[in-house]
Amino acid sequence: MTKIQSFKYHIEKLDKHYLWHPFTQMKEWMEANPLIITEGRGSFLKDITGKWYIDGVSSIWVSVHGHRKKEINDAIKEQVDRISHSTLLGLTHPPAAILAEKLIKLIQISEGTQLRRWEAKKPSVSQPLNFSTSQLPELSRVFYSDNGSTAVEIGLKMAFQYWQHKRIKGKKTFLSLTNAYHGDTIGAVSVGGIDLFHNIFSPLLFKTYKAPSPYCYRCELGKEYPSCKLLCLQEMEKIMRKHHKEIAALIIEPIVQGAAGMIVAPSGYLKGVRRLCSKYNILMIADEVATGFGRTGKMFACEHEDISPDILCLAKGITGGYLPLAATIASEKIYNAFLGELRDLKTFFHGHTYTGNQLACAAAIANIELFKKEKTLNKMQGKINFLKKEMDKIKGLHHIGDIRQKGFMVGIELVKNKKTKEPYPLEDKMGWEVCCKAREKGLIIRPLGNVVVLMPPLSISYQELKSLVRITAEALMKVTE
Repeated sequence: MTKIQSFKYHIEKLDKHYLWHPFTQMKEWMEANPLIITEGRGSFLKDITGKWYIDGVSSIWVSVHGHRKKEINDAIKEQVDRISHSTLLGLTHPPAAILAEKLIKLIQISEGTQLRRWEAKKPSVSQPLNFSTSQLPELSRVFYSDNGSTAVEIGLKMAFQYWQHKRIKGKKTFLSLTNAYHGDTIGAVSVGGIDLFHNIFSPLLFKTYKAPSPYCYRCELGKEYPSCKLLCLQEMEKIMRKHHKEIAALIIEPIVQGAAGMIVAPSGYLKGVRRLCSKYNILMIADEVATGFGRTGKMFACEHEDISPDILCLAKGITGGYLPLAATIASEKIYNAFLGELRDLKTFFHGHTYTGNQLACAAAIANIELFKKEKTLNKMQGKINFLKKEMDKIKGLHHIGDIRQKGFMVGIELVKNKKTKEPYPLEDKMGWEVCCKAREKGLIIRPLGNVVVLMPPLSISYQELKSLVRITAEALMKVTE
């Protein structure tokens, strides 16, 4: 046994003896030969034996400018030489303050002008309701945490407490979509809609309302787009009209429902959601944990339809894939509702030990600066079109039912029968089989059930994109045909 083989065996033994992996059936894991990653560079990952793989899912949707990016490496090293962590409870520090300003300016540049122009039109109100639509929210206050689930939990709690402070006590629940995924903590699961993941926890969850998902390939209302005239939006309005006095906020993954299988909402849907929230005096929470920081081709997915939420949740790509960090960004209106004397008990009693960690904030600052320095979003546009053309070449394969793409977020839905859209049985694990075959050929991707997901780093080259699609196509053909 070589030294490398011996080390590999040692790590595998430790892993199987001590670790419990996320979203993993450990019985199967114990019988498998795990891939052990030891290094990354650009769009690639290297395993313990020295083999390189294209990182086709950005290490679960987080890598932005690629692995081992010098500017982010240097920012973290410089921060380590000063201090790695101090609390934001009763103290502050430069990285947290500087990053907060950068985030707010990024949002205002991305959304502000178009939003004010749209708001001037003022959405119509068909019945008198006790609220004003004179101004769309301007996001202005940053609350840090550690991950997407905590960002969402904070947003839900802010929305709930906001209405309590406004003395509108009846607004105690939330509206979300079927097929929604907002994280795995209890509050985030309560507004989720993927039974496969979360049905077992149903006794622990609080009551919410569910509106139909804009899943055009498998419309739950039995319609076809565009002749449906966005019936799913009309169904959402029915719920709001009946229950708006109970609903504190609507939460939505704007444009793309990621974990549901890269479901891309049709044009006009998101803007319609924003209008309905304004019309029925319901706060809008945009969960851009997955879609933020360029994944859809714009800095934030809300830009595609020129809308602004009342609360914005960010994580994943915020540090460029380096360190855990999340941000929940609220409007000034919401922030002001929490101001008062200590005796008023209006304080937002929420926090995390590593909230606003210096190292993570330093990485995030460098990540944002790289977008401007390298013109990342501008360079992406050509690559997005190139990726679409490459994906179009494989649409005709017998067992591809649908290919959904928004920017660098791609879902390839596999079907047993293309004409009837009959899905493969779950136990066939067809998505997994395709991903395993792709791994043999030097590509790391992951499925969501029967949907094979591609989400490469934004910095990936044209040649690497071409290889990514070629290997995916070869794996699809090998497994399904």
